[in-house]
Amino acid sequence: MTDEKDTTVQAAQTVTYDDAAEEAKYLERRQRQIAEDQGKPIDPEAILEVRHLRKCFPLKKTLTGKVTQELIAVDDVSFKLKPGETLGIVGESGCGKTTMGRAILKLHKPSGGRIIFDGRDITDLTSSQMRQIRRQMQIIFQDPYSSLPPRSTVGGILSEPVLVHKIVPRDQVKDYVLELMDKCGLRDYYYERYPHEFSGGQRQRICIARALSVNPKLVVCDEPVSALDVSIQAQIINLLKRLQQSMNLTYIFISHDLSVVKFISDRIGVMYLGSMVEFGNKQDIFSHPLHPYTQALFSAIPQPDPDIKMNRIVLKGDIPSPANPPKGCRFHTRCPYATEICRHVTPEYREYEPEHFAACHLLERE
Repeated sequence: MTDEKDTTVQAAQTVTYDDAAEEAKYLERRQRQIAEDQGKPIDPEAILEVRHLRKCFPLKKTLTGKVTQELIAVDDVSFKLKPGETLGIVGESGCGKTTMGRAILKLHKPSGGRIIFDGRDITDLTSSQMRQIRRQMQIIFQDPYSSLPPRSTVGGILSEPVLVHKIVPRDQVKDYVLELMDKCGLRDYYYERYPHEFSGGQRQRICIARALSVNPKLVVCDEPVSALDVSIQAQIINLLKRLQQSMNLTYIFISHDLSVVKFISDRIGVMYLGSMVEFGNKQDIFSHPLHPYTQALFSAIPQPDPDIKMNRIVLKGDIPSPANPPKGCRFHTRCPYATEICRHVTPEYREYEPEHFAACHLLERE
């Protein structure tokens, strides 16, 4: 008799999901959120406002040009950034960090969403219109070896953007460049040298000087220290922080090194398979991570103290392909806490604590 009752209770608790219906509900909810955000006023305190950013790359097309399969690199990413702040973006390789940064700068044309920079919607601006504000948004690339033209001297590399954007009169360009080189820790006699004559750290200083030569407001740092030695990394990070204070710069700092991100960032966004799974202030993210993926990432941070025992969370399996993402929560294939709802229903990205956002069904039940 007891077994029959238990079976009845278990059957009553079983919930079935129609993937097509759940996907339709998610798309409807998403379109409603996008429509509501379209009517929201622009935040005057934010220098950068990203609303439901999406970037897809076509994989297959028909003869008529219709896309039949696409790779979703960035999907429904939203955040705000105030002047002078640093936003750290972390996540595994292939999660869409670099693509998101390039889409914000319009180096990749966004497939959807809005990008509002300095109070102006730049999402649909043409190349000629973007040229007017291009000097206010710059990028520091990951590889300092391939991002510098080998046939130009340091003086030529740094003078070109100054001349193109007419930062100073032509007869003052060299003095301006030499002053900029000094700010970035470059000797004045480097002016006539070529990139192949420098080490990796010196080349990255040249790349930083090039990005700052046009007095930008926003700089996307795409893993600027990942190719450098640890001692050189510290020098470059300190240089970036010093320049930020003196020039009132706003950074989007993309990195795999969580220790570096913790040191330089004010806010942190965690990405997984193209989506932002958690976003918040640095103190909140590191002291109280909400999403299981964030918890797994932070458990992998090495501890210098051998007496501290780490509770290492090992994720099983590989990251799914963005060309064929799993249904429901994209992290459920590797999540140790996944339930049936995670496999079918996409969690809603919402604010669970003040300025602390996450997308997880576990948080919805708490």
